Amino acid sequence: MTRYYRPVARFGEVPTPQSFPLAGGLCWFDTVAVHERGGGVRTMPASDVPDDVLNRLTRARKPIAGMAMTGPRIMGILNVTPDSFSDGGQFDAPERALDHALAMQREGAEIIDVGGESTRPGAAEVQIAEEISRTAPVISAIRAKSDVPISIDTRKSQVGAAALQAGATLVNDVAAFTFDPQLADVAAKAKVPVCVMHAKGSPETMQDDPNYEDVLLDVYDFLSERVDAAVAAGIVRDQIVVDPGIGFGKTLEHNLILLRGIAVFHGLGCPILLGASRKRFIGTIGGGDDASDRVSGSVAVALFAARRGVQILRVHDIFATKQALDLEWAIGGAAMT
Repeated sequence: MTRYYRPVARFGEVPTPQSFPLAGGLCWFDTVAVHERGGGVRTMPASDVPDDVLNRLTRARKPIAGMAMTGPRIMGILNVTPDSFSDGGQFDAPERALDHALAMQREGAEIIDVGGESTRPGAAEVQIAEEISRTAPVISAIRAKSDVPISIDTRKSQVGAAALQAGATLVNDVAAFTFDPQLADVAAKAKVPVCVMHAKGSPETMQDDPNYEDVLLDVYDFLSERVDAAVAAGIVRDQIVVDPGIGFGKTLEHNLILLRGIAVFHGLGCPILLGASRKRFIGTIGGGDDASDRVSGSVAVALFAARRGVQILRVHDIFATKQALDLEWAIGGAAMT
């Protein structure tokens, strides 16, 4: 029976003599929760974990797009679309998009994620030429003004290639190279890092009664397989980021299970990205019918993830998130590095 090892991450306390660093960062663990399909969850001392698993859980992650993975990095969301769920239509003019990108960088975003196709539930696919026309000019404009890392959020190889030529430095594929496998070849040829995300179904249908045998372990297995596929395509393993895909073919309970268990994904040996900002489940639990009213809940989720060693937080609200992280790290006795 396959076992999945989830480090019980801790931060801001004095490590015990039996503790290990989590992914080479400032969080640590001395206990591991062991998940088995149909077998429940039990705990064991971290020192009893198999050596190969312990190595994946503890070893320092290599920098991604020039960003050290020793603490949480903030990815600013720049949707150059008319219909994204939170900010659709606000930044679909190149001048406004550039201004917003530079403002996010000033507020503390360390990478800008540019997307030209809404992946909100029910969104229709955007034609390739249209997606390129939305994203490539904005990326070129940002690159002309700043050396900030830029991620292209796309499922399509042609869009990814145009974005990389315009100056993007990371490929973020919500379909994990299942929609267009050639996108992995594009990234491998360009030698850029990638992020592979779990999604169940397409945006048009993903919220139509999603179900899983065990959502945490099913998502883990999917990401493990997609990491292997990316490596087979020529992408260096230590340049692959994984994202459990909060809200992409998940119910509220699925999202909560993934968040509670998010540290299990350290077992893949890759940095983890979390994109939960302003999503519907935050408003369902904490109130806020409008996405812009979900800032506080989004920050709470980001802090929860950071305390469990998540390395990249994809957010709309840069200043609020950075302020909270700076305070958390200061109170915990560690400088953001």
